[in-house]
Amino acid sequence: MRTTTYGFRVLAAASLLLVGGCGLKSGSPMVDEVSPGSVGRGEPLKGATLTVTSKNFSENIILGQMTGLVFKAAGAEVIDRTNLPGSISAREAIINGDADAQWDYTGTGWITFLGHADPIVDPKKQYEAVRDEDRGNGVVWLPPAPLDNTYALAISKKNNAKYRLKTLSDVAALAKRDPGAVTICVENEFASRDDGLPGMEKKYGMKIPAGNIQKMDAGIIYTQVSESDSCLLGEVFTTDGRIEAMDLDVLEDDKDFFPNYNASPVIHLATFEKYPVIAELLDPLAKKLTTEVARTLNAKVDVEGEDPHEVAKEWLVAEGFIEEG
Repeated sequence: MRTTTYGFRVLAAASLLLVGGCGLKSGSPMVDEVSPGSVGRGEPLKGATLTVTSKNFSENIILGQMTGLVFKAAGAEVIDRTNLPGSISAREAIINGDADAQWDYTGTGWITFLGHADPIVDPKKQYEAVRDEDRGNGVVWLPPAPLDNTYALAISKKNNAKYRLKTLSDVAALAKRDPGAVTICVENEFASRDDGLPGMEKKYGMKIPAGNIQKMDAGIIYTQVSESDSCLLGEVFTTDGRIEAMDLDVLEDDKDFFPNYNASPVIHLATFEKYPVIAELLDPLAKKLTTEVARTLNAKVDVEGEDPHEVAKEWLVAEGFIEEG
């Protein structure tokens, strides 16, 4: 989601080879027996064959599966080509028309795809800027969900009983008052990015000693913050299901430093012009998809080991968007 400019170039080269070669040659029909619920009535996509894609992490796969199931309930034949590696494979598939729909993130669109260095603080204006500029690339961004999969710092509830931290400003105050108390675990990339730790320290006027910063893989951070005393704080993503599973408190970014990464349906322009009803089908889903809902759904996959397709279907049925059978 948050690919650096350097990473963007590397992934772009690799992904263009993948898409141009065999990356989108695979895929299978979605065979579920589903029917319209509150969306898809009258089967407005009857006769259409649509391909859905996604990136290769749980949340994005779940969102891709939701899209395919809604299209299916609305009468379309659906080809499932979700779980492509990296951000660029799915992006190129949409641009080239090899896929019709996916979900992407406004911050990724603005910073990674469109090359802007500075995020827009207001989430609505961020979305509108991405929507307007990317239309020229043949990409339609539909209105985003409240779901905001951005960076955050978290602390275990156990440790927070002592420190009572609620915001990043509280962390800055603690770092000034007791510098040795603020230890932090982060990914290598976050430790060096302007929209990561260095920029956060500057924005909040805090200085964390180099010896108090540990760099490690993202998955290990959650465990270290939850179960050890080596990291008081850890870099997390706000929709990660492990936040609740590991009993962590997410600290508020009270100065709005981190970019907005609101999830938005993204449609190939020619597809949208042929089937503009797609907006009506996906907008009700987007409105219901909050950060908290995403955490719950992601936990079903990443913590409980459930299948993303079944998680997506179960939620759509429970919300009344589609019916089984």
